[in-house]
Amino acid sequence: MSPVDDDMPQTTSSPEPDPFSDLISKCNNSPAEIQHAYSTHRVNRHSQQSLLFLSPSFPGVTPEHFLSLTEFSPTGKDASGQAIDPRNSLVLWGRPPEHVLKLASAIQAKLRLAAPLVEIAFSKTPEEIARLLAPLHPHVSTLVNYTYSHRSRLVKPLVSYDATGIALTFLPAAGEPRTSPDPSCPSNLEDIEESGDAYTYHHLRQDAYNLVKKFSPTPPEPRYQLPSAHITLGRYLTRDDHGTQEQREAWVAVVNEVNRWLEEDVWSGRSEFIGEWVVGQEKGLEMRAGTVWYGGGRTVMAGEGF
Repeated sequence: MSPVDDDMPQTTSSPEPDPFSDLISKCNNSPAEIQHAYSTHRVNRHSQQSLLFLSPSFPGVTPEHFLSLTEFSPTGKDASGQAIDPRNSLVLWGRPPEHVLKLASAIQAKLRLAAPLVEIAFSKTPEEIARLLAPLHPHVSTLVNYTYSHRSRLVKPLVSYDATGIALTFLPAAGEPRTSPDPSCPSNLEDIEESGDAYTYHHLRQDAYNLVKKFSPTPPEPRYQLPSAHITLGRYLTRDDHGTQEQREAWVAVVNEVNRWLEEDVWSGRSEFIGEWVVGQEKGLEMRAGTVWYGGGRTVMAGEGF
């Protein structure tokens, strides 16, 4: 957890009744204040992690256990023939559009080195996931198509990291110029219920949570309740690349350089890359079930993009 300053609205970690409405209320339902809350969390966490990585007492990065086992196993299974990663989840994902994927790829290249909206349940058995999914089945279409009629923007990407991985983080939009390409097939405006920056990404998270809670007798268990929006760029497989003080100093310097490029060129529109993500553009939400962490599991349904 990052330190929180006096300017950032405090949020509770309790899942009851709605882990997202508290911040919206304390931000007076203002897009600018919600963006400030996300930005403050991001800045504080980045500062905290930089100090941690540069400390002589840094205990080292934490390789992702199951990913490491899977990566270094030729079959993806252990000696008994069982799948190495036993964690099963039920998630509602927002997939980034092509121009955001291109930006992420460019950043990965610069770093030398795939994004949940709401996690309904995580680290369960297949049988538990099946029981959780059953009451949602009649309503999956409503969930995955929600972003077609409720559109929120994310802007101002920056690279964030901690001892477990690297992510591209975004802020909810608050009046910034639009930069995304126009949809290839225009939408019927009568179908759009919410658009404009007054409907923020945090409002979308709140709506998705409450819809799942409405349709299911089991409340969702979102792991990400903090004011953060991200897509994962990478996880650590070993400690080899961050083992020495010199390696960690070089790593922090590279991340800072990439973030300067994002702020100066991508945010301003001078770059060929686009740093805006309208959630649902090109691809609607996607409900996934099973061992979804690193490409496993199955798609229950994918929603309509715009």
